[in-house]
Amino acid sequence: MIKTLLYPFKKFAWFKRLNAKITYELLAKHIPAEEWHFMNYGYNPTEAEGPLHLEKVPLQQYPLQMYHYLAAKTNIENQTILEVGSGRGGGAFHIASYFKPLFYTGMDLAHHAVNLANQLHKLPNLKFIQGSAEQIPIETESIDVVINVESCHAYGSVDQFLKEVMRVLKPGGHFLMVDFRYAVDMPRLKNQLANCGLTMLEEENITPHVIKAIELEDDKKKERIQRLIPAKWQKLFSEFAGVVGSKFYNNLKDETRFYYRYVMVKPLSN
Repeated sequence: MIKTLLYPFKKFAWFKRLNAKITYELLAKHIPAEEWHFMNYGYNPTEAEGPLHLEKVPLQQYPLQMYHYLAAKTNIENQTILEVGSGRGGGAFHIASYFKPLFYTGMDLAHHAVNLANQLHKLPNLKFIQGSAEQIPIETESIDVVINVESCHAYGSVDQFLKEVMRVLKPGGHFLMVDFRYAVDMPRLKNQLANCGLTMLEEENITPHVIKAIELEDDKKKERIQRLIPAKWQKLFSEFAGVVGSKFYNNLKDETRFYYRYVMVKPLSN
C-alpha cells in the first residue's frame, strides 16, 4: 500500500534526495553493527582479474571485492581520493589501507552514516565528511580519483552530480563508478555519461558477476539479517539487501535491470 502511494513521487528529484537521506540515516542509526560495513550487492571477479588474497577473509567478502576491483582500475597509491556516497565506510577503509592513497575522503549525505564510519574506521589517511553529491564541499581540481559505488541511482540530478565530479577532478583525474539501472533507463545514463565532459575509458556490463556474488554470499547475508534485524522488518530488509529471490536479484536474472562498471578520465585540457 505504501509503495503504491509513493510510486508517483519517484520521478521527482526532491523525492529521490529525501528518500535516500531518510533510508540511510535510519539504517546507520538503528543497525550500527560493526560487522556490517558494506551496503553494496557484491562482486565476483572475472578469471582475468583473479581471486583477491587477503590475510583474513572479511565477513562481507563480495561487497569488499566490489570496491577492490573498481579501485584497481587506476593508480590509487599516493593519490588524493574522494568517495561520493561512502555509506558505512567499509570500502573506504579497504582502499585507504590496501592501495595506500595519500588521503581518502569519504563523503555521505547521511550524517549518522558519517558518524558511524568515523567511529568504525580510523586511519591517518582517512576521514569521513557529510555532503551532497550535487554540491560537493571540495575545492575545484583538487582530487585525483573520484569513486562512486552503487549510489548515483538515488540522486535527484545525476547530471548535476557529474558536473560536480568534473569540477573537483584534476585534469587527467579518474572517475570510477559502479551502479545499476533498469534496462529502460540505461540509454539515459549512457547519454548522461557521454555528455558530462569526461572521456570513457571502460564500460563493462558486470551483471553476471553481481548475480554470482549475491548467490555466493546469500547464506551469510540471510544469517546476519535474522540475527541483527528485528523480525517484523526482516522481509523488507531482505528485499533491500537483495537476497536470492528478491525483486532486485530476479530483475538482474531476467535482464530487466543491469549493473555496469565505468572508468572515465577528465581531459588534460578543454
